[in-house]
Amino acid sequence: QVQLVESGGGLVQPGGSLTLSCAATGDISSIDSMNWFRRPPGKARELVASFENGGRTIITDSVKGRFAISRDGAKTMVYLHMNNLKPEDTAVYFCNAAVLGAGGWFDDQWGQGTQVTVSS
Repeated sequence: QVQLVESGGGLVQPGGSLTLSCAATGDISSIDSMNWFRRPPGKARELVASFENGGRTIITDSVKGRFAISRDGAKTMVYLHMNNLKPEDTAVYFCNAAVLGAGGWFDDQWGQGTQVTVSS
C-alpha cells in the first residue's frame, strides 16, 4: 500500500512562488509515475505535471515554463515548484501516484489535497 500526504499550500500574491511537497510512505517500490493534479473552483480536476519512473517529466501547456516537478532519489518525496503564479492557478492541488498492484494492473493513489490561493 502507498499513502500520499501533500503540504505547502497557502496564500500567495500574483507573481509569487510556492513549492508543494508530497510525502509517499508504504510500498514505495510499487510506484510507477508520480503526478500532480489540480481542481480549480467550479472546474474539473486536471493534470498539471507528471514524473515518470524513467525520469521523464511532463508539464501541461497552461503552466509550462512556470511550473516544474521533481522527485528525490528514494522516491519518498515529490515536489511541484510553482513560479510566477497567477490567479487562475488557484486550486486544490492533489498528489497522485500510479501504483502497480499484484495482478499487474495500475491503481491510482491520491493525497488529501492542499489549497493554493493566488490573490493580491
